[in-house]
Amino acid sequence: MDAFLEYTFTFFQYGIFFYCATVLLSYLVIGIVSANVVIKYRQERDLTDYREILASPLVPSISIIAPAYNEGVTITDNIRSLLSMHYSKLTVIIVNDGSKDDTREKAFAAYDLEKVSFNYREQITTKKVRGVYRSKNPAFSKLIFVDKENGGKADAINVGVNISNSEYFACIDVDCIIEPESFLKMVKPIMEAGEKRMIAVGGIVWLTNDSEIKDGRLIQVKTPESFIPKAQVLEYIRAFLLGRTAWSKINGLLLISGAFGLFDREVAVAAGGYNHNTVGEDMELVMRMHAYMRERKEKYQVGYVPEPLCWTEAPADYNILGRQRNRWTRGTIECLLIHKKMFFNRKFGVLGMISYPYWLFAEWLAPFVEVGGILFFIIMAFLGLANWPYFFSLLAMVYFFAVLLSTYAIYTQERTYGRYTKTKDILILFWNGVCEPFKYHPRTLWWIMKGNWDHFTGSNKGWGEMTRAGFQKKD
Repeated sequence: MDAFLEYTFTFFQYGIFFYCATVLLSYLVIGIVSANVVIKYRQERDLTDYREILASPLVPSISIIAPAYNEGVTITDNIRSLLSMHYSKLTVIIVNDGSKDDTREKAFAAYDLEKVSFNYREQITTKKVRGVYRSKNPAFSKLIFVDKENGGKADAINVGVNISNSEYFACIDVDCIIEPESFLKMVKPIMEAGEKRMIAVGGIVWLTNDSEIKDGRLIQVKTPESFIPKAQVLEYIRAFLLGRTAWSKINGLLLISGAFGLFDREVAVAAGGYNHNTVGEDMELVMRMHAYMRERKEKYQVGYVPEPLCWTEAPADYNILGRQRNRWTRGTIECLLIHKKMFFNRKFGVLGMISYPYWLFAEWLAPFVEVGGILFFIIMAFLGLANWPYFFSLLAMVYFFAVLLSTYAIYTQERTYGRYTKTKDILILFWNGVCEPFKYHPRTLWWIMKGNWDHFTGSNKGWGEMTRAGFQKKD
């Protein structure tokens, strides 16, 4: 028994250290690559005249598809925001997914909608469409409002894809604020792709909590007042600015946020559209489009614009945030299992040899290693076998690196975009990076473990309600 405990202790001690060191090193490499890409992008962007893209007859047509479920608080402002985009070939398709609140009524009243006859082509099977509506006001001629039976976000987007006749469609959350020039910046890599087909493009999503909004436009960015959104600001900076930027550099990006992404409509339809059987439909579609192009040995790229193009409201309540993170966890598991054939499969190139293994070991399994290590140490401490100097050294290493990564992310954001104009806001973000590992991370760990439990027991398969406080307006 003593020999077994000794071997087990040695395995956990050195195994966890090796795992942590490998993951932390990967974060460091990703951060450095991302920062270099972002700085180079910023330099090129400053030399770009987007008016030339706006005036070009070669720009692809785009349909914005915005699923709306119980979005009565923000629906009017957000439709206004979408209609204000600076892009010549644009259609805005709002898909009301059987909302139970006043989403439909507010949209009808604000935009003077009336039912029209529409030749609906069901290329992707969906729930029943009740009606298609357009505005009587010529100023809103780009707007199409679709009313349908509730079928979930994936089903609502598929309805929008069926209605669209554009070359590309943009999938966004209707509670988002989009920068006016977002689509000009998104189509630039498409027009520069050359012989490679740009099948999808993502962009940075930022948070608006307690920022000032007027007429669907962002007036001033402010650091959220409460701790929960502030902690998420750091998460978003790390994930979007430092994480996804690096993966797009090697064409290994597996996830484009459901809040804002641009997709090649033809490829998306050929790949089967959005999957109704997962709550991670955004990630699953990107992975399936990757697989579709890889299996046909066609040259392609999944692009990424490392600039804040979309602004959304983060959950400000632990219960709502917990449901969101639970869903994200279940979605990740579902996508990895659906596409398990990619795992170390050379046929899928970077995707199979680097991206998929990273998501498996550093994203999905990391919480299990963390919890397993904590439980094992507690057992060792109870048995009087704990190596306390080693424990505190490892804890200090992980904590120091977490704070360093957050600081580096804040520095990169400020050096490149400087969205937070007040020194106070920067200091608040930094302080949250210091507190986050103790005050916020344990909850995140619990939600992830609960998400795993819910997935494998089948006790939770839904999206969960996501109520919104609404954007703060400036008078």
